[in-house]
Amino acid sequence: MSSIAKKIQEQQYEDQQQQQQTHQTVVIRKAKISIGEVFLLCALAIMVTFMGVKIVSNQAAIYETNKEIQLVETSIEEQGKVNDDLKVQVAELSTYERIWKKAAALGFKLNENNVKGVQ
Repeated sequence: MSSIAKKIQEQQYEDQQQQQQTHQTVVIRKAKISIGEVFLLCALAIMVTFMGVKIVSNQAAIYETNKEIQLVETSIEEQGKVNDDLKVQVAELSTYERIWKKAAALGFKLNENNVKGVQ
């Protein structure tokens, strides 16, 4: 009986092996993407890329404009300083004493009979 028991045991072992082999076989299915989905994904990628480029180019244009504005503002400030200096120089050169000295140097004389008072 031991040989019969051994044969039954071997048969049970082979059955278990076959069952494990059948259970271990797993069918892997790949998810297929349809052509419409591929087209939509490509359109989305193109749109995202286009918008990114547009945003970066707009930011570059804004940067350049701000840079030009700052340059113009600094040149306006410098010209304002030059104008203020020239106003001070005009005020210094138009004093009565300086005009009188220039007139005397050129040979002009003050004739008090010809001077009339203005009210």
